[in-house]
Amino acid sequence: MTRPVHFEIHGSDPAALVTFYGALFGWQFERYNDDPYWMAATGAGTGIDGAIMGRRGPAPAEDGPVMGATIVMEVDDIDAALDKGVSLGARPAADKMAVPGMGWAAYQKDPDGNVYGMFQPDEGAK
Repeated sequence: MTRPVHFEIHGSDPAALVTFYGALFGWQFERYNDDPYWMAATGAGTGIDGAIMGRRGPAPAEDGPVMGATIVMEVDDIDAALDKGVSLGARPAADKMAVPGMGWAAYQKDPDGNVYGMFQPDEGAK
């Protein structure tokens, strides 16, 4: 069985996304050489690290389908995380919804139009 070991978020202005994801989730970044590529350390424990890189092509259309994979981050308080995302320039992509017996999920678009998800564990979610 193969597991994901790294993710990449594409951006028209990757430095702005470094600021956004650093402020929203507390990720730490280090630029890799002179490339528009920043290694992302997402924290200790279960999970993977990744990177933010320059987009090769146009940003996703506002009403277009999701292209590629969607990254979902676990958060302690999904309502607070959603509010913080909006305060940093995120836009709603899918409203908060119960995943019965598991928790709460919601999706936003970062300032460059990439969709990401957030999940708050809660076995009592209905």
